[in-house]
Amino acid sequence: MTTLRLILGDQLNVAHSWFRQPDRDVVYVMMEIRSETDYVRHHAQKVLALFASMRAFAEAINKAGHRVRYYRVGDRDNRHTFVDNLRQTIKAERAACWERMEADEWRVEEALAAAARELGLPCQVVDAEHFLTKREEIRAAFASRVPRMEYFYRGMRRRLGILIDAKGEPVGGKWNFDAQNRSRWDGTPPAPAWPWLIHDLRELWHEIQSAGVATIGDPQADKLRWPINRREARAGLAHFIAHALPNFGAYQDAMREHSPLIFHSALSFALNTKMLSPMEVVQAALDAFDEGSAPLSAVEGFVRQIIGWREFVRGVYWGRMPAYAKTNCLAADRKLPAWYWTGDTAMRCVGDAVRNSLSLAYAHHIQRLMLTGNFALLAGVDPDEVDAWYLGIYIDAFEWVELPNTRGMSQYADGGLLGSKPYAAGANYIGKQSDYCKGCKYDPKRRAGVNACPFNALYWNFIDRHSERFESNPRMALPRRAWLALSQAEKEAIRQTASEYLDRIDAL
Repeated sequence: MTTLRLILGDQLNVAHSWFRQPDRDVVYVMMEIRSETDYVRHHAQKVLALFASMRAFAEAINKAGHRVRYYRVGDRDNRHTFVDNLRQTIKAERAACWERMEADEWRVEEALAAAARELGLPCQVVDAEHFLTKREEIRAAFASRVPRMEYFYRGMRRRLGILIDAKGEPVGGKWNFDAQNRSRWDGTPPAPAWPWLIHDLRELWHEIQSAGVATIGDPQADKLRWPINRREARAGLAHFIAHALPNFGAYQDAMREHSPLIFHSALSFALNTKMLSPMEVVQAALDAFDEGSAPLSAVEGFVRQIIGWREFVRGVYWGRMPAYAKTNCLAADRKLPAWYWTGDTAMRCVGDAVRNSLSLAYAHHIQRLMLTGNFALLAGVDPDEVDAWYLGIYIDAFEWVELPNTRGMSQYADGGLLGSKPYAAGANYIGKQSDYCKGCKYDPKRRAGVNACPFNALYWNFIDRHSERFESNPRMALPRRAWLALSQAEKEAIRQTASEYLDRIDAL
């Protein structure tokens, strides 16, 4: 009696209990399918890295004695949907049942549930054995009430016993050292080198192109710099702990032109495909603190991203889908500016972030939140457009983590369900955290008039547009009062400048 087990491209978890013991009556099925490459237009490096990682994983478990049926993107018998490929594999293997792990994305979970109904064979769904919270538990908890992330994080710290002293209090006397983690980086200390090995994937890129997969961004197929197996992922983790973690905390909110990584880990692709587990990443950081090689502020800030924010946004996603994907409380309806696809803008900050994204399939979280995301928020871009861009362009973007970060944190489309205020800012914030404003065409000191920074005009226009909504939000009281205190003439000048910029938004 043969059993099929489906492995998705973001389920490359060699530590899963499925793989403890080879069983010749079990066939693992993996597939590179157009239904997954085409639902948005993905970055070329995302498709390359996923397919290369999937192939490496299939080879690894096959060498370990497991039977594998792998559908490559160009195979003639590849039907390019889950259900069709499963149907023909079931027939070929004379399978009596099939199994799968829980999918991380709502869309995929729905597709696989529909496939099970259509196939008519017994189907068992098992835990992916990766996250720190069970999906059904967190779904139920977040469906009724979304807690503030800080309190969720404290609960996770207590439950897991992470950075908790013998009295049950946070190590160092504080739960959060974020106030120490906002330093501007001037290039010293020097940032470590890009952590990943170079891969020549030109043959795979030819297969992808021959299959007709449409992508965005620079494939860099002859020198792809992302991990494609667990060994490389672990080496990247070790590199981060040794060379970047000590300075990660202080500079985690810093930005600098031509410096896409600074002291960030770039581990999110390896984590989100499950080549790394969250607890092994957290433990590596805790070990560095115990050994005295990384300060508490850096370790706490990094741990918070993994056990706090990452688990929290998953709770928002599963607790509030599918309705969450349609939220648009600010009624934003503008098209995404054309330069999001080219980086061709005179705004140095956003241009650098977009060009990094197109060339690397990566930008760190402050560039995403306070540059590309902030601009889209201020300009009133339709969150559907923003979602599609973020989901496609970033190598680590899977909907469970992308959607709450974009629609909630970045665009405030959920009306404050995830975050208590819009993450909106003008040039002053960008200037404090980066070197972008120096030498820019636009004047960061000006709110209105010729060459006023678009972030300034659009920020105050945003406050004006949504003043009534923000009246009851205490965290927006200060900027709202500042807007109301401006003279009528200055308000009109800002409105006029903002209107002119929005009219020619593709040419900024």
